[in-house]
Amino acid sequence: MTTKRNLIQLCLLGALMWAAFISSAQTVTKIAAGGYHSLFIKSDGSLWAMGLDYYGELGDGIIRPVSPYATNQPEMILGPNLTRTITAIAAGFEHSLFLKDDDSFWAMGYNNVGELGNISTNDSIIPIQILPGGAAVVVANISTEAGAEHNLILKSDGSLWAVGLNSYGQLGNNTENNYFTIPQLIVPSGVTAISAGAYHSLFLKTGGSLWAMGSNSHGQLGDGTSDNGFFETNSPEMIVPSGVTAISGGGYHSLFLKNDGSLWGMGTNGDGELGDGTIFQQISPEMIVSSNVTAIAAGGYFSLFLKNDGSLWGMGRNERGQLGDGTTTSVYTPEMIVSSGVVAIAAGGGHSLFIKSDGSLWGMGFNNQGQLGIGTYTSTNRPVLIVPGSGASPGSNQISVQLLSGSKVLLSLVGNAGTNYALDRSYSLTPPNWLPQITNAANSAGVVVFTNTPSPATNNFWRIRSVP
Repeated sequence: MTTKRNLIQLCLLGALMWAAFISSAQTVTKIAAGGYHSLFIKSDGSLWAMGLDYYGELGDGIIRPVSPYATNQPEMILGPNLTRTITAIAAGFEHSLFLKDDDSFWAMGYNNVGELGNISTNDSIIPIQILPGGAAVVVANISTEAGAEHNLILKSDGSLWAVGLNSYGQLGNNTENNYFTIPQLIVPSGVTAISAGAYHSLFLKTGGSLWAMGSNSHGQLGDGTSDNGFFETNSPEMIVPSGVTAISGGGYHSLFLKNDGSLWGMGTNGDGELGDGTIFQQISPEMIVSSNVTAIAAGGYFSLFLKNDGSLWGMGRNERGQLGDGTTTSVYTPEMIVSSGVVAIAAGGGHSLFIKSDGSLWGMGFNNQGQLGIGTYTSTNRPVLIVPGSGASPGSNQISVQLLSGSKVLLSLVGNAGTNYALDRSYSLTPPNWLPQITNAANSAGVVVFTNTPSPATNNFWRIRSVP
């Protein structure tokens, strides 16, 4: 029931109760998952981030000298501006990239081998502007992809640029020399899409040909070998001559889509990330799903994909629940995680993000650095709501409940940003004896999380109320 004090009472059985309160705001339009951090853009063009910030990868200008060196709730890095908004994002292992709508390219975070492209190897805790090709070049309509410590940049003229770690030839410039001055031209024209794995790179050219370079230690380049003498190639080589429409590079495996909707993969497969039912690496492309696939995301040792009905599927390593199936067991063939309504996906080192058609943001998996943004550092093996969608309105008290493994219960409630909420418990309602548990304040993104441990043998009654 609801009172004037914004009170909700609940009766729950289980070993652990979580409650998340999230106020309605702008919906989420784009997402990126890094090694231990996450980025997202809202519909007003603002940039948000959460997770590990040891090297400044969140770009908030804050130095966190004490563990966990992270933030576990979304924070706005750059707000909406009347003239400038954020249009694209990419997350590497410990660094981040974004584009503004004036086509300027920005970076922050770890810079040990010059992946930020600012003519140094100094980390940056705030965004710094990078101009591919030199300060005199006008940057237009760039798209970016971040690897572990290297970056790929695609300009509107079809040219491919790269910067950063190159010890495996992943920059494709015929050397193994790191390149940290400014992004270097690799392919002058004809490139239509890019993707960076941990230590390898993929790109598409006009006509749908797939090209690759970099580490090939597990066959992730798909050229039919896994040892060409140096376990790598330092110049682009064509893997598929035509028909490829999308690509995604993971830790040590690669995924691609063809124009018939089929999903293909190659590379390491010890945890089932290729979804072929085996644990054997594949050094040449093999078909995983024959049709209806529309989007792909390759993570550290797992894979996600969408079908044309909006369903989300996954396979591979799952020890932190990154597949969101309620278990922590690896999956060797594709399994459906969400049946409908998913429109975008991102796979990180050990966590997953997805957007639903209402603009809501969800996540699951590894959360040791707060990369899920749910207010805790506890991992979850079921999808959890991070930012509400367009159907939520402030103060509406919309509530949803999910059963998790181990008799856990996860609650999500729509509340108001900046409001204090208290969690109370009673063992009976005749009469009630409410025992205060904890009071938290919703942050600027409207998120507050409660964790409590009731007795699984007792009917526990809970109420959540706004307080001064």
